[in-house]
Amino acid sequence: MKARELTVDGALEFTPRVFPDERGLFLSPFQEEAFTEAHGAPLFRVAQTNHSVSRRGVVRGIHYTVTPPGTAKYVYCARGKALDVVVDIRVGSPTFGRWDSVLMDQRDHRATYLPVGVGHAFVALEDDTVMAYLLSESYVAEHELALSVLDPALGLPLPRDTEPVLSDRDRAAPTLAEARERGLLPEYDRCQEIERGRLTDTPALPR
Repeated sequence: MKARELTVDGALEFTPRVFPDERGLFLSPFQEEAFTEAHGAPLFRVAQTNHSVSRRGVVRGIHYTVTPPGTAKYVYCARGKALDVVVDIRVGSPTFGRWDSVLMDQRDHRATYLPVGVGHAFVALEDDTVMAYLLSESYVAEHELALSVLDPALGLPLPRDTEPVLSDRDRAAPTLAEARERGLLPEYDRCQEIERGRLTDTPALPR
C-alpha cells in the first residue's frame, strides 16, 4: 500500500495494491501496518461505520464535528466514483483554509485519513456511488455541523458539467469566514490534543 501526505496537515491518502484475476479482483482498503508507518501510530478505535449511496452530482459536505469530542475518519469508495475533499478548518493550523482532493474510483481504490477537526466533503461522479467510513466517534446529531461547499473563498473543485445536488442543510450552511466569526470552528491545538489522546489510549477530557 502506498501512502501520500495531503496538503492539509495530518491528512493522508492511501492506495492499496489490487489483485485482479478471472474471478474479479481483491484488495484491502485499510492496512494497519501501512497506516501506522505513514501516520506514526495505529488507527483510532472504531466507534462506528457509515455507508452512503449517492447518484451522480450529489455533493455531501462540508461536514465536521464539534471539537471536543471531534471525529477522525478513514474513508474509501466501495463502488462508483467520487472526488473526496478534505478542508482544513482548524483555527491556528499551519494549513488553515487550504484543501486537497482525492479521486476515488474502482481502478485505484484510494482511501483517505481525515484527522480530528477537519472538514470533509465529496461529490459523486457516477450513479450509485457508495462511500464507506470508519469513525472514531459515534454519531450525535447535535455535534455535527456544516460549512458551505459553494464558498467562493475556498474554491472547491466541484464539476462544472453538472448542477450540484445538495441537502437543504448543506445549501444553507455558512461560509468558512462566517463560521469563524461566529466561533463555530475547532481550534487546531485542541484537535491535536484530542488526537494524541486517542492514539495513546488516554482520551483528553472536555474542557
